Amino acid sequence: MASPQEKQPAVAVPVAPPVDGLQAGLQYLSVVDQLLVHQQIECAELLSGCEFQNKYLMKNTMGQVVYYATEDSEFCDRQCCGPSRPFLMHINDGSGAEVFTLRRPLKCMWTCCYCCLQEITVEASGIMLGIVRQRHTAFPFSPLKLEICDPQGQVQLVLKAPCCPCACCADVPFPYFSVDETVQVGDIRKQWTGCARETFTDADNFSVTFPMDMDPRTKATLIGALFLIDYMFFEYNQNNS
Repeated sequence: MASPQEKQPAVAVPVAPPVDGLQAGLQYLSVVDQLLVHQQIECAELLSGCEFQNKYLMKNTMGQVVYYATEDSEFCDRQCCGPSRPFLMHINDGSGAEVFTLRRPLKCMWTCCYCCLQEITVEASGIMLGIVRQRHTAFPFSPLKLEICDPQGQVQLVLKAPCCPCACCADVPFPYFSVDETVQVGDIRKQWTGCARETFTDADNFSVTFPMDMDPRTKATLIGALFLIDYMFFEYNQNNS
């Protein structure tokens, strides 16, 4: 749920060393091993029952805002398609410059059909950084897995959803593993935000952890996975709740 972005106080964030082929905003990911993603509550949405475009603050572990994420989608898609809606998610730095974008096509959810498997692509300045795609399973009720892929579609990591992605008064972890699924590399975690917020809004908080030396492009792709998880599991259409 989104509220207009408020002006944030200027903060001093670590300066990232140059990484060949990456713009400055994306290079910041090379010096962090965790980001916190806080969805903003939109009061007009709570009062009207209409779905607004989501907005998020992305912070480092010191609470400093390092990125802003803003959904770009059509009004009819938000009201009619709910959490399945297609969108562009713009990730901007503090100066308003776009760092990278997430592109999600319209696909039905909760089906084992190949044509409806969820995916999101991550791009920066028109260059593909990575792809997140749902892995096909033979059984409809098998635990969901997401493949974290490079621009060529080669699987780099495998993210596993819990059998029941909900928990009362507790965080919900989505660990991701090496390609052979034997070594846990990090996780994406939906954080418990309290009974009132969980009951009356779909504004969620997340965290994502990754090895410090992971390629910034892969970190950006994992951020894409975080947003796909939000829409697949925790974005509820207020008209139906």
